[in-house]
Amino acid sequence: MSYLKYDLQLFANDGDGGEKTEEPTAKKLEDARKKGQASRSNDLTTAVSLLVFFVILRFYLGYLGNGLLSTYNNYYKHISEFTDEPFNLQMSCSFMGEAIIDIAMLVLPFFVFSFVATVLVLLVQVKWKVSFEPMKPDLKRFDPISGMKRLFSKDKLMQLLTSTAKIIVMTVVVYNYLQDKWNYIMDMYHYSLPQAIALVGDVIVNIGLRISLFFFIIGMGDLIYQKWKFHNDMKMTKQEVKDEYKNQEGDPKVKGQQKQRMRQASQRRMMQELPQADVVITNPTHLAVAIKYDKEKYDAPVVLAKGADYLAEKIKETARQNKIEIVENKPLARMLYHNVDIGEQIPPELYQMVAEVLAYVYGLQGKV
Repeated sequence: MSYLKYDLQLFANDGDGGEKTEEPTAKKLEDARKKGQASRSNDLTTAVSLLVFFVILRFYLGYLGNGLLSTYNNYYKHISEFTDEPFNLQMSCSFMGEAIIDIAMLVLPFFVFSFVATVLVLLVQVKWKVSFEPMKPDLKRFDPISGMKRLFSKDKLMQLLTSTAKIIVMTVVVYNYLQDKWNYIMDMYHYSLPQAIALVGDVIVNIGLRISLFFFIIGMGDLIYQKWKFHNDMKMTKQEVKDEYKNQEGDPKVKGQQKQRMRQASQRRMMQELPQADVVITNPTHLAVAIKYDKEKYDAPVVLAKGADYLAEKIKETARQNKIEIVENKPLARMLYHNVDIGEQIPPELYQMVAEVLAYVYGLQGKV
């Protein structure tokens, strides 16, 4: 006889508790956002930054070239001042500092516009929300086993394949463009310096724009994929949804126990105040409502206690012990029980019926 061995762990993620079949709740998405988790494409951010950089360079290249030549000529003229005089470290440092500042001011617009473009594209993707959670130290990141798992994960494999495809496509783009420009590049030693700079700048800008556009297309596709992946990652199991509801709203069992304790406390207060009642109105077996009228405190009679079935019997029993009149009036008992809460004054539409009952009770007691 042969036996089949079953690995029950294969089924561990099935069923209500393990499989992520539920849509992410607003709270889970908000918690993830606080931790710095959001769907964004680094490829798109890089592509937009590069595209802005090379677009600016396209219109700024002539000014930049002239500026660099002017700076070079200006400082080259003053080199003799340092060769004719004994070497002065302070003057040399000052000279180099001024040159660096002038060059930095020429290239500053590139970095400023690229930085602004990067921030804007990030804001469009994930909106503004500062989170320091990713900066917190996490010992799990130093776990070599977890690191190896991440290194050989499906996501890392996809990134490797994507990066390889990018390199191949970029190589093809650069090669196809340089095929038509190669003769000009090889003859560049015949050109004047401004012509050489213009040629090199034109080649760099055109290659950069082509690569940036290619990256932008890849980035848009990656953004769609990242949104889909993030949404799937944020999905929840049925058990997670239940646990979250319990954490937000409280455990239904605990809430039920709290309500039960509140009802018991309310009933105890009600029974303590019941001896002050003037009359208990019943229907006569299922409902009982105790009424008190103190014209110095209230404008109308007040319901001190009410109850149904077992509690109604308790109210009537307490009324007998305290010699409170019990009056049977089915319509009035039902209206008071269903429409007036404990501690509230009776509504005007019941004044007449309650006044008749109180007049009857006061008559029995000799108060009228």
